[in-house]
Amino acid sequence: MKPTAIFLPALALMLWTLLVLVQVPIRRFTAYFRRRVRAQDFVLGESADVPPDVALPNRIFMNLVEVPVLFYTLVGIAFATHQVDAISVGMAWLYVALRLIHSLIYFTYNHVVHRFAVFAISNLVVLAMIAYLGAGML
Repeated sequence: MKPTAIFLPALALMLWTLLVLVQVPIRRFTAYFRRRVRAQDFVLGESADVPPDVALPNRIFMNLVEVPVLFYTLVGIAFATHQVDAISVGMAWLYVALRLIHSLIYFTYNHVVHRFAVFAISNLVVLAMIAYLGAGML
């Protein structure tokens, strides 16, 4: 396995994050031109007057730039410490898949319990990656 294989899941998550980010201005401008929001509704982020369907992509984007920072760091650690193997790459792809599922639940039927379960499992994958890479450095 090529050591650079660990970067593919990271690149996939980065691409997904940018695709979600594109939805933020699309939904905001659409809502603005349909007179559902005013520019002032976004002066300090999003006011309580912003409809949920307009605010949603921004919230999903924020989720994709919070804990994934740890994931990106772990990818770099795996590469720098020569610990790229089938297990580390597999965990990386599992994390990306779970984050994608989390976003899709959020964008579609948005069942809080389902969304939380996927979010929690994805965080356990990050924890497993920390443990796996840490053990490999001992």
